Amino acid sequence: MSYVDGFVVAVPKANIEAYKTLAATAGKVWREHGALAYVECIGDDVPLGELTSFPRAVQARDDEIVVFSWVRYRSREERDEVMKKVMADDRMKSDPSTWPFDGKRMIFGGFVPFLDV
Repeated sequence: MSYVDGFVVAVPKANIEAYKTLAATAGKVWREHGALAYVECIGDDVPLGELTSFPRAVQARDDEIVVFSWVRYRSREERDEVMKKVMADDRMKSDPSTWPFDGKRMIFGGFVPFLDV
């Protein structure tokens, strides 16, 4: 079965177009290096929970929108190889202070699917 990396970030609404540009480049790079799929989603129905929620997880402010993304690979091993290539790609090298979101509040992780229907 495949392997999935998931990401959640809070993007200032004023920076959403810059984020979309960054995401388009990232998607191209990931796919060129072997990812099977690269998906970026803008929050549409993402309520603020009392205890937990997507907005709380990334400490989203009133002027920010939650973005949920995932990348799919054939396996964990292939993901590790793709990730090495992506991180070495000059198109992905930038100063985090120039990113259109606060990378310190990004959450991410790798997941093994157990159901894919």
